[in-house]
Amino acid sequence: MFENIHNDEERGQVGIGTLIVFIALVLVAAIAAGVLINTAGFLQNQAESTGQESTNQVTNGVNVIGSTGIYDGSSGTVDNVTITVSLSPGADPVDLTDAQVEFLGSSASIKELEAADITAVKGSGTTLSDSSDRMEIFLDLTGSTDLPAEQMSPGDEAEVVITTEDGSQTTEVLNVPDPVGDKTAVML
Repeated sequence: MFENIHNDEERGQVGIGTLIVFIALVLVAAIAAGVLINTAGFLQNQAESTGQESTNQVTNGVNVIGSTGIYDGSSGTVDNVTITVSLSPGADPVDLTDAQVEFLGSSASIKELEAADITAVKGSGTTLSDSSDRMEIFLDLTGSTDLPAEQMSPGDEAEVVITTEDGSQTTEVLNVPDPVGDKTAVML
């Protein structure tokens, strides 16, 4: 490379050019490394956030302990349903007024729960904060609330999906016994 250069001044200029190219490559590499580090930090934060949301969705749910219906002998239908729920093991507190109930009977309907729909059996307010807390969710199937008329006859089946604010879903299948007999309250 330097065999044909006889002048020391020209030889120094080649070295300076090489040095400038080297410094430019180091600067480009430093900028690229900065961009990679910034991107890695962003992806790490996003992964942590997604992981936390996924954990909340899986764990912050409710368990259905039981469900009962009020049977109207004159109409031959179940007009009201009460679902008793508790906090899932390991879950953070769940405020049921932030939950919604999807009733899948002859048609599908969604109801945003309100404080009037929730009764504390054990605990207080509308928030399940301890695994021993129990709340009752009342659903009026006569069509006088957010749910359309969905009365259930003996032998009918419906699904209720309770979705918490974190997105955790609990499904309960309601079956009206056939025959009901002379009972006014039936286990579903």
